[in-house]
Amino acid sequence: MSLITDDWRLKLLAVGLAVLMLGAVAFSQNPPTSNSKTVGLSYQLAPNLVLINPPASTTVTYTGLSDVIGRVTASNLTATVDAPTHPGAAVKLNVTATSTILNVKVQNPAPIVVTVENLFVKDLPVSVIARPAAGFSITKAIPNPAVVHFSGPESWETNLTASVTFPGTVSVTGSIDSPNQTVQLQNSNGLLNLTLVRTLPVASLDVSAVSIHIEAAAGSTSSTVPLVDAPYINSPAPGYHVVGITITPGTVVITGDAAALGRIQRIYLTAIDLSGKTSNYTAQVQIPYPANVNGTVQIATIVYQIAADPAVSPSASP
Repeated sequence: MSLITDDWRLKLLAVGLAVLMLGAVAFSQNPPTSNSKTVGLSYQLAPNLVLINPPASTTVTYTGLSDVIGRVTASNLTATVDAPTHPGAAVKLNVTATSTILNVKVQNPAPIVVTVENLFVKDLPVSVIARPAAGFSITKAIPNPAVVHFSGPESWETNLTASVTFPGTVSVTGSIDSPNQTVQLQNSNGLLNLTLVRTLPVASLDVSAVSIHIEAAAGSTSSTVPLVDAPYINSPAPGYHVVGITITPGTVVITGDAAALGRIQRIYLTAIDLSGKTSNYTAQVQIPYPANVNGTVQIATIVYQIAADPAVSPSASP
């Protein structure tokens, strides 16, 4: 018993030092460390809202003991973005990062800033663009299906149209069919390619290609008619007014049945909504050719020149 109790303080100190040395050796072989990896972002999507150009990934930083950190891969980490609650040009969304490996501490990445818009859904009638060869006239041009369904950001809806182009020229008497022709979208900014802009949910058409049925006959005539702007929908912003309108092209050559052409003196373009406009505004619209009539130009450009109302000085008192 005296062997144990004699100099017990020194013995206890020795044991403590041994434990510390053992811990120091183990700590030096497995020190705390940190690392970071690129992780794909997972989005929580809100109903009736769409994100434009949201980032696909972020950097996640994590810490832990060296042997644990060495087992971490991008597949062990997740980064989830909070769902937006309202539309806006610069909406900040928080990102929450987690790890499936125990004893790994993960730091949440910085919030992301994205454009959020209302989700727009619309049925679009498909117009057929077909050119008759010399000596022929197109009497009917029918797409199948005749209507496609678009889903995407609300800002893309301005003057949104869907069309399909018959390849080559029509030079048959009777009918001809052309399957699997790509549907093209166009809005006020020009052609709209859904693959060039990343959106969540993905902007889409329910049908990307349609079939075209054409009926044509030999013999046609042509004439030149002016394009005329329809009265615009709603005036510009208060304090502003339209000072000039330019249409390009000013005239188009139309072909078709002589009787039909004889009834056409001008072609009115689609009315444009100018509400809220405070500067010059350009719109591109599909030219609405009457039935059984075709033209060499399919798209017209309308430029509205908008200026502020002149200031009125108060009259001097007599």
